[in-house]
Amino acid sequence: MSDHVNILKLCVGAEAVEDLLDWQKSQRARWPDGFPRHVTRMWPKREADVLAGGSLYWVFKGLVLARQPIVGLESVTGADGIARCALVLEPEVIRTVPAPRRPFQGWRYLSPEEAPADLPRDRAREEPLPPELARALADIGLR
Repeated sequence: MSDHVNILKLCVGAEAVEDLLDWQKSQRARWPDGFPRHVTRMWPKREADVLAGGSLYWVFKGLVLARQPIVGLESVTGADGIARCALVLEPEVIRTVPAPRRPFQGWRYLSPEEAPADLPRDRAREEPLPPELARALADIGLR
């Protein structure tokens, strides 16, 4: 049993990992410390477990394709006056073995045992497979 837990989140508005990279690059000026943030409505009840080595796993078009280690949680207040949670992330986006996920709202906890493995560094720059093919391969356990 592991001592940390991950968070699983749909990467809304992004078709591919490159879209996430481009968006985070365009937002760098908002993060003077260089650590990207992802703001979510709910504060994780398992905060200590998330901060004990958890990552934010990103789902693109039904496939987990990347993760970013979570290095902190910050309280932020939106323009509407509502308090939210900003997940403070490592700047590096680590690509993972594609793993299918059904759509869901918000975020979910993801145990380390259920998390897809990281792609070897030499495969991280490969041309991505079409989502349908990657999903089919993941469904049969070949990728």
